[in-house]
Amino acid sequence: MNKISDKIITIVFMLFLIIINILNIIIPDRYFSQVENRILAQVPKFSLNNMISGRFTNKFEEYITDQFPLRDFWVSVKSDVERFTLKTFNNGIYFGEDGYLLEDYKRTNEQLLSNINSINTFSKAMPNIKTYFLLAPNSVKIYEDKLPLFASPYNQSKTLEKVEAQLNANVNFINVYAEMVNKKNEYIYFKTDHHWTMRGAYYAYKELCNKLNLKAYSINDFNSIIIDKSFYGTFYSKASNRHILPDSIEIFTPKIKNKYKIEYIDTGKSSDSFYEYSHLNKKDKYSIFLDGNHALTTITTNIKNEKRLVIFKDSYAHSLIPFLANHYEEIHIIDLRYYKLNIYDYIKQNNINEALFLYNISSFSKDESIKYLELLF
Repeated sequence: MNKISDKIITIVFMLFLIIINILNIIIPDRYFSQVENRILAQVPKFSLNNMISGRFTNKFEEYITDQFPLRDFWVSVKSDVERFTLKTFNNGIYFGEDGYLLEDYKRTNEQLLSNINSINTFSKAMPNIKTYFLLAPNSVKIYEDKLPLFASPYNQSKTLEKVEAQLNANVNFINVYAEMVNKKNEYIYFKTDHHWTMRGAYYAYKELCNKLNLKAYSINDFNSIIIDKSFYGTFYSKASNRHILPDSIEIFTPKIKNKYKIEYIDTGKSSDSFYEYSHLNKKDKYSIFLDGNHALTTITTNIKNEKRLVIFKDSYAHSLIPFLANHYEEIHIIDLRYYKLNIYDYIKQNNINEALFLYNISSFSKDESIKYLELLF
């Protein structure tokens, strides 16, 4: 009887492997996961250096994991099983108190130091440009009191200290951690997403203005509107916890009557609004801010002060820029993940006189595109 059972199990397992391999062949690779709300790993490029360093193997493992057949289904099943067994952690996300989903943060010394060096290289290459760096803490640090028992993400305060210590004197570091802690009882981070809310971005904008020698506008100089109450963000998608309540999205529109022209250079689209409302009908509703990610976006205002700013950024910048735009004649927004022309030539050609790096700690610690600053120098 045992032999028959063993044979049945073996046959079932072999059939499962055959089916998985067939699905791998017939199902094309996906670029984006709607469930996890992120770009999936693609087939890595082979090179001898990558093979020797082990990077190719690591990237190939990520590719196999991300492109596993019916991945979205298995992610959801895994989440439900872990909830049933009272687990407080799934797919890199902690289930915190009061409905907060909080991403585990791991120490990443090598990439972090590389990115700091790249910013230092930029400041040396552009000595006549005033350079600033705002590194935003993530919700896992601000709301660490809501983490489940025995959760142990790496302390982001140590990362902030390390970054500030390693930057050269030409880079002005803006640390908004204390201000975000002071405002933590307000709705400053989404519960289901990795971004801060626009209200949180406002408090960071105030701290940034102090460093930029700008007079920040009061929050009362803006009209506040809740435009959506059904937003599920990236953490919800990763954790696949179907029992979490959605976030709401609040936007601020200025009472100041400035004029703006926003141009998305890669698509040729232009607008007079910082908000693209069509994204409220899509899964990634955060893309309402500046139409999501673009290689190059320019903002021209009716302010005539010859202040021209370039921003190198991740998507944390998108909800802060609508505040900052009220102080500049021009803002040029570059996403180094997609922009592949010479940024040094671009800065000179457009007479830019200030530069701001604006990233959140989690993405800055892992972003491999920032090294592009060094490759061009």
